[in-house]
Amino acid sequence: MGDGPVGGDDRGPPDAPEASPRHSRGVLAAILVGATLAFTLLAGLGTWQLHRRGWKLDLIAHVDARLRAPPTPPPPRSDWPQIGTEDAYRRLRVAGTFLHDRETLVQAVTEAGAGAWVMTPLRKADGGVVLINRGFVPDARRDPARRREGQVPGETIVTGLLRLSEPGGAFLRSNDPAAGRWFSRDVPAIAAASGLTDAAPYFIDADAAPNPGGLPVGGLTVVAFRNDHLVYAITWYALALMVAGATIHLLRYASRRPTDP
Repeated sequence: MGDGPVGGDDRGPPDAPEASPRHSRGVLAAILVGATLAFTLLAGLGTWQLHRRGWKLDLIAHVDARLRAPPTPPPPRSDWPQIGTEDAYRRLRVAGTFLHDRETLVQAVTEAGAGAWVMTPLRKADGGVVLINRGFVPDARRDPARRREGQVPGETIVTGLLRLSEPGGAFLRSNDPAAGRWFSRDVPAIAAASGLTDAAPYFIDADAAPNPGGLPVGGLTVVAFRNDHLVYAITWYALALMVAGATIHLLRYASRRPTDP
């Protein structure tokens, strides 16, 4: 009989090496540091959104106050360089004569459908000019010849809201003054294309006072501000709590693991 072993070796393959305690502690420390940074970042984003919410509520309150205030004369030329967001939606009243032969049509989509805003220069008694958004006309009535009744002659009074210029155009659609295609109410560009050298740097959205013949339709200004900051804040805080909860669970699990002799 041979001298080989009678039975096989049933000890099986050697166990995989366990991580050293020092290595385990290092991994846990790295996880704890990363989780702390993530929690701090997420909680900070939540707090920032709360600050943004406070700023937005303050903005809405100021705009509401301007909308309820009685109309005032337009800003004098000396104030033009200082006109900014704090002046937007001020109610103004201005007198002058429309320059209907220099009106500009700007593409618009409103609750009344697709069409155009009618931007008409108003020449004031002092010689200055301010662009008036007289309101909306449907595509079928873009031609001034199809709304002659609305071409008001002589001096008139306009009441409306001060609006800031909208430079450049719309999303993926740039204004093309040479072709007469306008997608935003860019005051300097419209004034230059119309040969107006003394135009105010803002325009006025006319109110809902009816025009002869019913067109243009004014008073369609939408004054609305998105205020989702509280939802965003709750989301960031919830993510921060999830990170904290997962980290605590991991640390508790690691503390309960048996140690090898």
